[in-house]
Amino acid sequence: MRGLVPEPGSVRAREGEFRLWASTPLDCPPELAGVAQWLRGALRLPLPVGEGPGGEGGVELRLDPGLGAEAYVLDGLTITGGSAAGVFYGCQTLRQLLPPEALRRAGPTDWLVPAVTVEDRPAYGWRGVMLDVARHFMPVADVLRFVDLAAFHKLNVLHLHLTDDQGWRLEVPGWPRLTEVGAWRSESMLGARQHGKFDGRPHGGFYTTDDLREIVAYAEERHVRVVPEVDMPGHMQAAVAAYPSLGATKVTTRTSWGISTHVLNLKEESLDFCRDVLDHLCEIFPSELIGIGGDECPTDEWADKDLQPWFTARMAEHLASRGRRVFGWDEILEGGAPAGAVIAAWRGPEPTTVAARLGHPVVACPDIEAYLDYRQSDDPGEPTPVGTRLTLADVYAFHPVPEGLSPQERELVLGGQVNVWTEHMDSARAVDYMTYPRISAFAEAVWGPRTYGEFEARLPDHLARLDALGVNYRPPAGPRPWDARPDAPGNPRSLPDRLAELREMTKRLPSGG
Repeated sequence: MRGLVPEPGSVRAREGEFRLWASTPLDCPPELAGVAQWLRGALRLPLPVGEGPGGEGGVELRLDPGLGAEAYVLDGLTITGGSAAGVFYGCQTLRQLLPPEALRRAGPTDWLVPAVTVEDRPAYGWRGVMLDVARHFMPVADVLRFVDLAAFHKLNVLHLHLTDDQGWRLEVPGWPRLTEVGAWRSESMLGARQHGKFDGRPHGGFYTTDDLREIVAYAEERHVRVVPEVDMPGHMQAAVAAYPSLGATKVTTRTSWGISTHVLNLKEESLDFCRDVLDHLCEIFPSELIGIGGDECPTDEWADKDLQPWFTARMAEHLASRGRRVFGWDEILEGGAPAGAVIAAWRGPEPTTVAARLGHPVVACPDIEAYLDYRQSDDPGEPTPVGTRLTLADVYAFHPVPEGLSPQERELVLGGQVNVWTEHMDSARAVDYMTYPRISAFAEAVWGPRTYGEFEARLPDHLARLDALGVNYRPPAGPRPWDARPDAPGNPRSLPDRLAELREMTKRLPSGG
């Protein structure tokens, strides 16, 4: 039997095998019609409703709420889940039991499935990935493919970073210049900002409302929740470029990486603008959580340096009036995060502990363990090596819950996510290289980790699946010559230097009780 990723909780081999081919029937209750339709497309098989020829058994999809929402049991060709999501994950395991060729969009569709019984459930409810489409715009088709690959690994949250200083990626009614001006920049920086190199090529793009609704619907079919983020009040230079009255200085959409000092001025017009943006997000995205960022906001342009907590509270009140909750980076803990806010803890492991001790639900995504833009090795062939070294083994070792939390505090750690910041990823191919197979290791870390040695032994089977899915992953042996970016030099960091920097960055965090 081929190695499964993430490895299920229990796999018991049985005698025999089952045939899966054009005449194999499928039976399911109406509540699972969506999963059944997805499975037919994924397997490229008609799976007709009814009994197979000569009374031959077929695929059965069943619900058993007693299992737990995302748990499933796969017994032969019968998949029982605690909810539609659990059944969907069982179907993904069924796909991995087939040869890698079954994952291709053409070729044979007649397979023998080994007889096994799988019992499985995830360790964490939030198994997420953040995709930055602001630094480099990703067309809709590439986002849908990104969702497919995440769902194949049983991830269930797509945190979509839609705006930043370098680009505004969604249209907002009544604010047309956001996409006419803010969605475009004259050029992009090549490599780390310390080198001051630019490519001289215009870049941009944005999603229409229909585009975003398509992404949401596509993700929902795959049991992935999309949590949108529009960063405010910092990381807003693209918006200020479009509407100078929102800021203090007339600017253009930022072309360099790093943090801009040009932020919202927090006058009434700016507050109304933010409310309009949040209202539009609420119209498109069914997620209870709406991301407002709140990170890295310089106060150079503000007379009152302590305005940000006040602003965050106003946005939280507005979202609450829509039945939604704030999702923000751990900086919003400084000065007091609004009650009910969910924290994305990124500045090392400490903010996860602080958030939980303050009673906030928290998603762990510490940069030194979960930032997939960070370099994968010390090999000089790594493309634009930035940040601390984050190997496949390092990602596999990620554990969302810090030591020292009480049982009640541990319950507030919803899970973890990896973050894909795209300053140095200008194509889906580049995203593939930086993301896979590290995200495969992360998927197992938040589903139910074993040991890295076991994962490493199963990895060749899984890489064959990624090959069949057309993923430009980084080979375990190291970067290939054509993956290098000698034109875009990086800025590698040592772990001790980064830890010292994080200690300085988090000095304003509250004690956490």
